[in-house]
Amino acid sequence: MATKVAKVGVKKESGWLYYLDKKGNISRSKMGRGRKPTNTKPQVVAKLGVKRQVGYLYFIDKQGDLSMAKMSRSGRKRKTAKKSARAKKKH
Repeated sequence: MATKVAKVGVKKESGWLYYLDKKGNISRSKMGRGRKPTNTKPQVVAKLGVKRQVGYLYFIDKQGDLSMAKMSRSGRKRKTAKKSARAKKKH
C-alpha cells in the first residue's frame, strides 16, 4: 500500500504529466501526441524539497497529494556469486 509523503492538493489538468523531479518538487510537462514534440519546458507546480528513498516509487495520487509505494522487484532471481571450483595451481 502507498503512504502519503506530503499533502499538496494539486489539481491535475488533462494533457499534462505530473511527477517528482530531481530536486524533490512536483513538476508537470506537456504530454506529446504521436511524433509531435512539445515545445514547453517543465513547470514546477509545488516546491517541496523531498528526499527520495531508494526502492520506492513516488507518484501524485487521486487527491493530488504526493505518495510513495515500495517498488515490486519480481522476476527471475539472480544467482548468487559462487567461488570458482577450480583452485589456482602454483608452478
